[in-house]
Amino acid sequence: MSYLETTKNVYKEAALTPDVGLCCTTNPVWQFPGLSIPTIMQEMNYGCGSTVSAQDLINNPKVLYVGVGGGMELLQFSYFSRQKEGVIGVDPVDEMLQASRDNFKVAESENKWFKSDFVKLIKGDALDLPIESESIDVAAQNCLFNIFKTEDLKKAIGEMYRVLKPHGRLVMSDPVCDTPMNDELRNDDRLRALCLSGSIPVKEYIKMLTDAGFGTIEIRARRSYRVLSPNHYPTDELIHIESIEIAAIKDPMPEDGPCVFTGKTAIYYGDEEYLDDGKGHVLVQNQPLAVCDKTAAALAEASNQIHISESTWHYNGGGCC
Repeated sequence: MSYLETTKNVYKEAALTPDVGLCCTTNPVWQFPGLSIPTIMQEMNYGCGSTVSAQDLINNPKVLYVGVGGGMELLQFSYFSRQKEGVIGVDPVDEMLQASRDNFKVAESENKWFKSDFVKLIKGDALDLPIESESIDVAAQNCLFNIFKTEDLKKAIGEMYRVLKPHGRLVMSDPVCDTPMNDELRNDDRLRALCLSGSIPVKEYIKMLTDAGFGTIEIRARRSYRVLSPNHYPTDELIHIESIEIAAIKDPMPEDGPCVFTGKTAIYYGDEEYLDDGKGHVLVQNQPLAVCDKTAAALAEASNQIHISESTWHYNGGGCC
């Protein structure tokens, strides 16, 4: 049995018998005015963060969500895209698709504004999406891509890139791990399916996205998620796993490389009212400016009167590159 078949079986079981502890988030389940999320959807929230952000969801976007879970984030996306088939959910597991359909009926009874046909559910695979190229404004996945091994992960990211419109956004939440894992952990198909042993380092995750062509990367959150301890797992050391929320934007790739925002800020503290580096960056004295890592390095090189903060791993826009 392949690791992908093991994954399907794990989530078939989770669809038939909701497993509250399968994944858990350290951030709250976002509630919006007039939105009621059924309890069953919260119990089937098999994610490690959130992919729903109002800043991505203006102008009635066409949304794709891969790996439907219990349908909670599909419902949240529908809140912003209240149109027939405005949200598309793709999943390879029949039982999970049916569970979502059933849950949408419950959501209809709790939300006067919601209709089940706001969401179109399709059986399909992240490695070969049944979606037209350049037809999606916002694509999302939560705690799915970390399951894939390297070559399959490249395919999955490439498929998301393909279906997005120019300047479209791929919004994701996944476990990441900067501590090396041994082969026994990496090759345990069930631990991989449970979103534990497939976690890769943050820099490697970002490189996968930029190698696919995404010109802008935003790290929006980074939180503690799990530990793999020697008394419970085949490891000689404690391994800390974090969850990351990230947006990859299908912007053209800059000549000098991608713009990666990790929450760095530049503050000019010289004697002039402002500093203009001649490359599009104007820093007003003692006013913070969010900058990508590439610009942060260039500004630090250009002046010894600029304070560059460490990465906060939290960026929600408003900066420059």
